[in-house]
Amino acid sequence: MCMFMKMNVFRQIARTNTCVSLIQRQCTAAQIFLQRCFATKVFQGDEVEASARVVARPSLPIITSRKIQFPNPYIEPKQAWLENMDTISSEKLGIIDLHPDVFGTPPRMDILHENVVWQHKYRYINYEKELSKGDLDKRRRKPFPQKGMGKKRAGSTKACNWKYGGSAHGPRGPYSTYYMLSKEKRELGLRIALSVKYAQDDLHIVDSLEIPSEDPEYLQELIDTRYWGFSVLFVDDTDIMPVNMSLAASEFGQYNLLPVYGLNVYSILKHQTLVMTLAAVEKLEQKLLEQMHKADVRK
Repeated sequence: MCMFMKMNVFRQIARTNTCVSLIQRQCTAAQIFLQRCFATKVFQGDEVEASARVVARPSLPIITSRKIQFPNPYIEPKQAWLENMDTISSEKLGIIDLHPDVFGTPPRMDILHENVVWQHKYRYINYEKELSKGDLDKRRRKPFPQKGMGKKRAGSTKACNWKYGGSAHGPRGPYSTYYMLSKEKRELGLRIALSVKYAQDDLHIVDSLEIPSEDPEYLQELIDTRYWGFSVLFVDDTDIMPVNMSLAASEFGQYNLLPVYGLNVYSILKHQTLVMTLAAVEKLEQKLLEQMHKADVRK
């Protein structure tokens, strides 16, 4: 009987030790699981809240539409992305509406050619000049006597039929080839150039020209990352450009800054990409639409 009771006691002790070892193993496994979970950031609620507090920019898109003057009831407005300049990669800040009469004009090569020729000629001055008979610095004397030589009569050697004589119908420079193209053709040429850039996806609209660095490499990397081509024209609504942008673009000859009041057909066609601020687009649209809807415009 005593032996039987001793055996039961030993069995209970063994069972108790086994349960304790199983509990210890389970606790160890639970600790390892928790460590792995924290290592793989399964429980990252605090981190998400912290990152949400760091981001200060409002949710995108910021701008989805804008008011258009003189809307066309028969044509839907064009649309374009509004981008940023403060990061290397492009961020879409929203979609804006563009007037179809300004950015959707059918292309006409003759109007563009007339504008380009006019812009070349109105600032060109021809300095070519050939001396006439009165401009030659020669003495007024007869080359030989009037009679007794058997030659034709001659009063001087300044005439155009003499060697080293004056020119009868040569150019009389300097003179200007200036003429003025009509307002209608200038306004139409500007709308056609903008429409062509928009159709070729070479027109980009940004919120501003502010960049975080004046380093030229930042601007070069930004243009290369966004595939803006080898030459870019930046247009703002004022002639006072941001300091960092001015310093960065001054190191390149193919990246130019221009105020909106100086925008022209030749400069648009000369550069591969046209980058305009939203303020410049609004001011340019206002001027072109006012010119189109003036009472004295010839149709």
